[in-house]
Amino acid sequence: MLWTISVILLVLWGLGMLSGYSMGGVVHILLALAIIVLAVRLFQGRKGS
Repeated sequence: MLWTISVILLVLWGLGMLSGYSMGGVVHILLALAIIVLAVRLFQGRKGS
């Protein structure tokens, strides 16, 4: 589910950059949070195995 949310945010961010439409920076904040969460999950996964 985390990967799905990340992909959706990436697509929305890309559309916002291309079209100039911005939702007040909310997408950028959510994208940054998703990247941080993914990085933490990847580090925890490697550490545990």
